[in-house]
Amino acid sequence: MRLSGKGVKVDIVIPVYNEEAELEKNTIKLDDFLKKNFKHRYSIIIANNASTDSTLRIAKQLSRKFPNISCTNLEQKGRGRALKKAWMASKADIVSYMDVDLSTNLEHFIEIVDAIVKDNYDLAVGSRLQKGSVVRRGLKRQLLSVGYNILLKISFRHRFTDAQCGFKAMKREVAQELVPMTRDQNWFFDTELLLLAERNRYKIFEAPIRWIERKKSKVRILKTVAEYLTSMARMRFRFWRE
Repeated sequence: MRLSGKGVKVDIVIPVYNEEAELEKNTIKLDDFLKKNFKHRYSIIIANNASTDSTLRIAKQLSRKFPNISCTNLEQKGRGRALKKAWMASKADIVSYMDVDLSTNLEHFIEIVDAIVKDNYDLAVGSRLQKGSVVRRGLKRQLLSVGYNILLKISFRHRFTDAQCGFKAMKREVAQELVPMTRDQNWFFDTELLLLAERNRYKIFEAPIRWIERKKSKVRILKTVAEYLTSMARMRFRFWRE
């Protein structure tokens, strides 16, 4: 279904776990940017993932203070779990998400939404590995990212370039079909979603982005790598069976 540019509503989900230091500042920054630059109606949804600090309290304060901000709370951790809950409950035309650190330049959000509204793509994502991207991050994490995407490409022969960039948008009707097919509740959710989208012949737009690593990641590298490899093997077996 092609969306009409008039009256389009976009939900932006921000999954958070123990982000009391950055949540208020960056959520207000995002809201200010959208008020000044975004032509569509929007809501910012803070999805709290079982935080143990003041994240939930801050999210509730923001939701009371700003009409375009709301929050939802989950008792279990998991980025995939948070996105599933928020997207499946959404009534917007387009659902999206970005990381709370705002590592991706916000101008690209307009670009990926336009790709859906104007060019009728089903999904639109940011890519740190597309030609034209400008990325500033530590060497170790850059090598891990490139290595992961190469291994994924060998395993699945997919066409997209960056499976894990936390900057995605899609038509709600596409999310309603794809999200119930996903099984991962954590970091592999992004990869699984894109693989399923491509397998089901949805049109995917990738935007080269300007991306700056804002802070030290909370991800435990060895544990996450092991989880990714296990998840990739399960996904490969699932596709083979289907």
